[in-house]
Amino acid sequence: MSQDTKVKLLEGALRTLTEQGIAKTSARSIAATAGVNQALVFYHFGSVDELLAAACRHGAEQRVARYRDRLAGIGSLGELLAFGREMHAEEQAGGHVAELGQLLAGAQTQPRLAPATAAGLELWIAEIEKVLARVLTGTPIAEFTDSAGLARAVAASFVGLELYEGVDPSGARSALDALEQLAVLVGALEELGPVAQRAVRHRLRRTTRP
Repeated sequence: MSQDTKVKLLEGALRTLTEQGIAKTSARSIAATAGVNQALVFYHFGSVDELLAAACRHGAEQRVARYRDRLAGIGSLGELLAFGREMHAEEQAGGHVAELGQLLAGAQTQPRLAPATAAGLELWIAEIEKVLARVLTGTPIAEFTDSAGLARAVAASFVGLELYEGVDPSGARSALDALEQLAVLVGALEELGPVAQRAVRHRLRRTTRP
């Protein structure tokens, strides 16, 4: 029963964030959403901030687990971007984009939320890094790309686009279209013959040499 109550509180915290926003998220509102006694917030988590931090991690683990198999099947940057668009539509419909926006807003003023939100994003970054390491292997740009740094850039781009879409939907779509054009360019490089690929690598080495 204790574990069931904790899960109710974790999910209640995420629902409250989505439906009422960070400003109205309190022990009382979370308990009401979860359908439990307010005192249980403090019994299980000590404070509202601790509960929100745990809920952030809980939510991220659930979302990553939901998409892990699909991520494992991605074989190109183009497929990764197509997946990103599909996932965004699903996450927006489920209220998870709004949830992330509230967590990011809360992290600006509530110190405990910042590391928890970052830890949740790290779960996504780790999965994206696996995809990038796989799809870039053997391409001319592989040896010049930091997959860990690129994974963070991709994650940050999608987070930014998810939030930006709320104020400029057409602009967000244009940004995604531009990213897809870059994926087409990388795909074209992959299709070059061995001689052309060596020439590209040689040129990149000259360009990136300190």
